[in-house]
Amino acid sequence: MTQQTESRPVGTFRSRFMQEAEARGFVFQCTDAAALDAAMLAGPVCGYIGFDPTADSLHVGSATQIMLLRLLQKHGHRPVALLGGGTAKIGDPSFREEARSLMSEDTIATNIAGIERSLRQMMTFGDGPSDAILANNADWLDKLSYIDLLREVGVHFSVNRMLSFDSVRSRLEREQGLTFLEFNYSILQSYDFRELNRRYGVTLQMGGSDQWGNIVSGIDLVRRTDSKQVFGLTAPLLTTASGAKMGKSAKGAVWLSADKLPVFEYWQFWRNTEDADVGRFLKLFTDLPVEECDRLGAFEGADINEAKKILATEATALCHGRAAAEEAAETARRVFVSGQSAASLPTRTLPRADLQTGFPAFRLFAEAGLASSNGEARRLIRGGGARLNDAQITDEGQVISLADAVDGALKLSSGRKHHILVRPEG
Repeated sequence: MTQQTESRPVGTFRSRFMQEAEARGFVFQCTDAAALDAAMLAGPVCGYIGFDPTADSLHVGSATQIMLLRLLQKHGHRPVALLGGGTAKIGDPSFREEARSLMSEDTIATNIAGIERSLRQMMTFGDGPSDAILANNADWLDKLSYIDLLREVGVHFSVNRMLSFDSVRSRLEREQGLTFLEFNYSILQSYDFRELNRRYGVTLQMGGSDQWGNIVSGIDLVRRTDSKQVFGLTAPLLTTASGAKMGKSAKGAVWLSADKLPVFEYWQFWRNTEDADVGRFLKLFTDLPVEECDRLGAFEGADINEAKKILATEATALCHGRAAAEEAAETARRVFVSGQSAASLPTRTLPRADLQTGFPAFRLFAEAGLASSNGEARRLIRGGGARLNDAQITDEGQVISLADAVDGALKLSSGRKHHILVRPEG
């Protein structure tokens, strides 16, 4: 059976979840939109999204998936966050240029603990009818017998069909190819869907559009082995208006964990949203009503900056709590409006002896992470975008040392939006 997306006029959903998911921009593909809509009208639906623990934190690119689970919970359905403690031992090859490095059991356990903290911050877990469930596919995948898996599950998979998936074909066309280990990933993800259906009554798998082939395979497996109808729903993979991949910044990944990215920098990431993305991101990454998101997104000129501040504060509140978000907003106000230094700005420590001797300005900016190289730092200074303690630097060779510190720190600024405090170690 080949699952197809359904051609359906926009705005014809009747269930509250599907109506809001569509209005906010979460609906990209659905295996049977009308039947899923009807199922949600008939009663609570249990749906899941998987998160492979490839790092000890999710990044903001995964926030779309968490927001989908939150939306499911908001409308009285039950979300399941599946941690891939088992599938992480293989690694999802979907649209990757090369194979992931294999991780140790200890690394996987550490990563799972970090991801769980973010999930618990953004959803309500418990035993209530719409409380989220946290599951780990290692609980069943680690116990599988290979021969039994081949006989019971493998017989239902067509290699020809698996080779037709875009995620597989893109790797086969590359020089490195696809390992047999990775080729098994789709089978295990399909097994997860069936197992979650049997354990928790899960009838919906959601994910990014890159997971479409894996999701359809799971639906087919449940149909073939258990004669049940289940559903798949994917959200679009996001890019910014300028085409950049969502979840990346000039400094690297935008992590959800405050241990990996200070809350202020997370707030700043959203504050720096491109004008054309404000309305769309408000709908995807905040709980503000859709109408309010549209109103704010329509602002122009200087007014759009106020909308960006609202986006930054609301998105940060979901990830780090309201108090931390308000503190980050106040820090920004003091830095950008009052020109004051703030202790909650991101901090970089450098050896005390080096700071006492001093650095040429261009090198200090590179060392502090405000420029990716000495050459970029020089260009920043020549262009008038570099400041020390809010005063413009005009000489790229100017020596900056602890003698220039204010309250024991050097405040470095790149343009109006990027600031960091440099302090001595110890």
